[in-house]
Amino acid sequence: MMQEYWITEYGAVADGVTNCAAAIQAAVDAAAQAGGGRVMVPAGRFLSGSVMLRSHVELHLCSGAVLQSSLRPEDIRPFRHADADDAMDGWNGGFFLGACGGQDITISGSGVIDGQGRRVFFDRNEDNGFGECPKAAAAFRPRMILLEDITDLTIRDVTLRDAAFWTLHMAGCRRVRIRDIRILNDDRGANNDGIDPDCCQDVIISGCLIHTGDDAIVVKATGPMTRRYGPCCNVTITNCVLHSRDSALKIGTETCGDIRNITFGDCLVKDCSRAVGIWVRDGGTVENIQVHHLVGAVRRYADRYSVPGAPGWWGKGEPVFVSATPRKGKTGPAGVIRRVSFDHLYLTSESCAFAAGEPDSEIQDLRISEMHLTLQHHGTQPGGLFDEQPSARHIYPHAIPALYARCVNGLTVKDSTVRFVGENEAWDGSVAELEHCRRAKLELEKLV
Repeated sequence: MMQEYWITEYGAVADGVTNCAAAIQAAVDAAAQAGGGRVMVPAGRFLSGSVMLRSHVELHLCSGAVLQSSLRPEDIRPFRHADADDAMDGWNGGFFLGACGGQDITISGSGVIDGQGRRVFFDRNEDNGFGECPKAAAAFRPRMILLEDITDLTIRDVTLRDAAFWTLHMAGCRRVRIRDIRILNDDRGANNDGIDPDCCQDVIISGCLIHTGDDAIVVKATGPMTRRYGPCCNVTITNCVLHSRDSALKIGTETCGDIRNITFGDCLVKDCSRAVGIWVRDGGTVENIQVHHLVGAVRRYADRYSVPGAPGWWGKGEPVFVSATPRKGKTGPAGVIRRVSFDHLYLTSESCAFAAGEPDSEIQDLRISEMHLTLQHHGTQPGGLFDEQPSARHIYPHAIPALYARCVNGLTVKDSTVRFVGENEAWDGSVAELEHCRRAKLELEKLV
C-alpha cells in the first residue's frame, strides 16, 4: 500500500482563501523523496498557486475536495523556454498544475480541480443578443494542467472544471492513460480546449465527458514540442461524450511536426460546430487516421457581429472537415494529409462533409463508408458559408451540397446516404460538388 501524505499535515488550510501551494508542494516533495507515495487532498476548498508533480507520486482528490487555482500571475509558474522560438503565441501565461520530466505520475480521485475561468471570461453581448459567441477574456490566462516529458502518465476519475485556457495539455508524454474524467468548462470560453495531446506517443483516452467552448479533444504538434519530442503518434480516443462550440475531435491546426496513427471511435457528439476536423497548416504530415462509429449532431453558432474582425467559432455545422491550406501570409505547401478513413457516421448537420486541399497540397486517399447524414437546420444562423479558418481563404459564401471536395487525389465514398429535412436557403439540394479531384468514386444516395 502506498504511503499517504495528507496536505493538511503540511499546513494546507481548507478556507478557500489561504494560498496552500507551499504546503501542497511540501507534501509532493516528501512523497517523491521517499521514493513515491500518494498525496491526499481531503474534502474542502483549497486555494493554491502552481504545484509541480514528481515521479512516482499520485495526487488524489477525495470526494468533496476542491483544488482551486488562485489565477494570480505572481502565484503561477511560467513556461520554460528551451530556445527563443518557444516564446510564441499561446506559450505565455504559465500553468496551475504541472510536471516536467519524470515517470509514473497519476492524478486521481472523485474531487474537483477548479481553474476559476469565470474570473477571466465576461460577456459583452457582441452577437446581437443570441448569447452564443465567444466571451471576451482577460489577458492573463494560465493553462490548468501542463504535463511535459512524462513516461507512464495516468489521469482518472477527477473532474476538471472551469479552465481559463487549455484544460489538460500533455506535451511530449509517453504511455498516457486518461479515463473516466469529466471536463466541465464554460461553453462560450475561447481557448479552453479539453484535452490536448501534443507530440505525445501511445495515448489512450476513454470514457470521458467533456463540455467546453473550444475543441473538446485536439491532437497537435506545436512548434516547441515538435523541436523537443518529434511526432505525435499512436493515439486512441474512444467512448467519450463531447460537446464543444468548435470541434468535438480535432487534429491540428498546429502541425509543425508529423501526426500519425490516430483513432477516434465510438463517441457521442452533442451540438458541436464540427464533429471531426483535420487540418494541416504548418508543413507537417498527418497520416493513417481512422474515425469510426460517431453519432450526434452539429450546428452553426453565432459569432461576434459588433466587433469587426473579431474571432468567432471555427466551424459552420460540418460533420466532417479535412483541410490542407496554408495559413494567411504563409507561402509553400500547407503539408500532407493522407490515408484518412471515416466509417459508420450517423450525424445530423447544418452543412456538408468538407474536404479541401490545394494544388500543391492535395489530400490523398480519403475513404468514407457508411456515412448517413441528415441535413436539418436547428441552430440560430442561416448558413451558406464555407469556413476555412485559419487561412487566406477564411470564410466565404457558398451553397451547401451534402459533400464538397477540392484537390483530393483518391476519394472514395460508398454505402452512404444523405437526407435533407425541412428548408434552408443555403442548401442547393445537390449530393456532391467536386473541384480538381482525381480518382473519385462516389456512392452517396440522396434519400427522399
